[in-house]
Amino acid sequence: MDAVVDRRAARKSKRNHALALCAAGLLINIVGVRVARATGIPFYLDNIGTVLAAVLGGTIPGIAVGFFTNIVNAIGDSETAYYGSLSVMIAIAAIIFEHKGFFTFKKPWRLLVVIAVFSLIGGALGSVLTWALYGFSFGSGISAPLAHRLYETGHFSQFFSQFSADIIIDIADKAVTVLIATAVLHFLPEKLRNDLVLTGWHQTPLTDETLEEARKRRKDSKSLQSKIILLVVTAMLVVAIVVTVISFIYYRRAAIQEQIFQAEGYVRVAAKVVDGDKVNEYIEKGFDAEGYDLAYSRFYDLANSSENIEYVYAYQIREDGCHVVFDADTPDLPGEAPGALVEFDDAFLECLPQLLAGERIEPIISNEKYGWLLSVYEPVYDSNGKCQCYIGVDLNMDQIAIDGYQFLARVISLLVGFFLLILALTIWLVEYSVVLPINAMSIATGRFANDSGAALEEAVEGIRELDIQTGDEIENLYHSVTKTTEDMVSAIENEEHQKQVITKMQNGLILVLADMVESRDECTGQHVRKTAAYTDVIMRELKKEGVYTDQLTDEFISDVFNSAPLHDIGKIKVSDMILNKPGKLTDEEFEVMKTHTTAGSEVIEHAMRLVSEKDSAYLKEANNLALYHHEKWNGCGYPTGLKGEEIPLSARIMAVADVFDALVSVRSYKKSFSFEEAMDIIKNGSGSHFDPAIVTAFVNASDEVRRIMNTNMAI
Repeated sequence: MDAVVDRRAARKSKRNHALALCAAGLLINIVGVRVARATGIPFYLDNIGTVLAAVLGGTIPGIAVGFFTNIVNAIGDSETAYYGSLSVMIAIAAIIFEHKGFFTFKKPWRLLVVIAVFSLIGGALGSVLTWALYGFSFGSGISAPLAHRLYETGHFSQFFSQFSADIIIDIADKAVTVLIATAVLHFLPEKLRNDLVLTGWHQTPLTDETLEEARKRRKDSKSLQSKIILLVVTAMLVVAIVVTVISFIYYRRAAIQEQIFQAEGYVRVAAKVVDGDKVNEYIEKGFDAEGYDLAYSRFYDLANSSENIEYVYAYQIREDGCHVVFDADTPDLPGEAPGALVEFDDAFLECLPQLLAGERIEPIISNEKYGWLLSVYEPVYDSNGKCQCYIGVDLNMDQIAIDGYQFLARVISLLVGFFLLILALTIWLVEYSVVLPINAMSIATGRFANDSGAALEEAVEGIRELDIQTGDEIENLYHSVTKTTEDMVSAIENEEHQKQVITKMQNGLILVLADMVESRDECTGQHVRKTAAYTDVIMRELKKEGVYTDQLTDEFISDVFNSAPLHDIGKIKVSDMILNKPGKLTDEEFEVMKTHTTAGSEVIEHAMRLVSEKDSAYLKEANNLALYHHEKWNGCGYPTGLKGEEIPLSARIMAVADVFDALVSVRSYKKSFSFEEAMDIIKNGSGSHFDPAIVTAFVNASDEVRRIMNTNMAI
């Protein structure tokens, strides 16, 4: 027993050493970057800790330090996050070279190989990645001065000047890194080096002979390890592709929408300088018309105010084509003269009836002889309200394509680093948590089957000494399938019983508290039950329509539905005289009535303090309902004046349910509204009192709402 305890303590100590190594490596990298920046030396010093963690701790420490260094540094400089994949690659290369014995002063040529490989990853690949992310502009980075000097020789293009400079600087940087790592390995005591290696054993470490035999058994291409890794790699690739494609699509949409927004602003500016009553005079007389020069100069200034603007013009649309009113000159193309006839572009033919009728048209994206353009038209009306011409602005969309490719490069660079980290972690976990324990048991039981007589005792002891503690099904198999199964079933039944007890207690508490409020408020009756039912209908309809799906989990829906009866719990602190007053409340009485929101929150927060944070999620939604169900979408509600999505989703849902039930219910101070009247009031409150998406869902579920309204829900 003492031996088992000692082995477990040793494994724990080894993990602690590895964690300390990771922390130290991360700190070394961060400090190195800060020192390099502060002193202005031409080094990065951002991979020393990564290489040290890799050669001393192994795969997981090295890759983890490399990946998270860039994440931490991104707090001060977000651009560094995209280079995490390169740090991970350097960590992997360091692990391979360390296993092959390349970190040694005895064979300097090996160190040169390591430096060269590190420089190719950090310098060459890093330079290409920089080009993909930003293009080469020489910037203000460490390698910029050298890149300038190389470019000025006239022997290198801008690309190869920057590429060469990056490699040269990185060779010096990685030479420092490799020399430091080699020196640490050389002078560090062997025992300490062994303590720092992270080996994730969940059992007694195998001897070298047994470990070699166990690893030989996993080389089959159909091995469990291969299948798991293949599954993980496939899943990650699918997720990465889906995430990348979806991100790119939404990015393009957002970029195009931003262009549309800008173009609409430009046409509105241009439209302000055109007098609709003088359009025909502008066409006939051109620059001789009064005010034409001033308006044209405004068009010209606008056309040359941004690189994205290709053309700014005003056309009068007729059956025979576009008659030029204004057409601002550009550096690449002079504008058409006033009165000139321009043919309709093919992209506008579908909109021709609307243009001839003087109606507004949606922005048009075309890719024809003038390139990829976004065209936005704004009608100009005369004093009689008749459309006399259209102001047009064409924006060049080429930058969106460039930005899109750079966005893809950012996403892919982030995913590659994360992919390598997860893949390494998967391989490491599968080996120590699955493959080696199973193969170790296979070897031990194989010896047991072949032994006889006195040797059986040694074989059994050998199985016991494995001391497998994977904490999962493998450990269950190692112990006793029957006993473990019984324990598992017993544990599950006990846990399920506890959950049922807690659920009954929660639901019972809610009903008791709700009934306490109902018994004091003579007007509410079935209010708490029906509002709960309405919230359930709204939430399920929202989920069906794909709205707020990230919040509408099964747990959230259950929490809101079960805690909905508590939304008016604060009324327990409101005077009976106010609560059951038959007439309209005075301003002072209404202010008192409004305190039921904060009073309810205080009651529930008190209950939350009595349970753990894990178990308070249920009460959290009850608190949101009690405190915020009288808030309004436009911010005019109470008690805090929250607006829009600042209001918790559960409270926005309850707001609709609460008001609707109040409308269709009889009160001492009013008659009930009909279903249709109540629905109209809810619709009219969309965007002011209520969340528009929730109103839409509520209206779409009208049949179910009507059924609940007509149902007697008294206990």
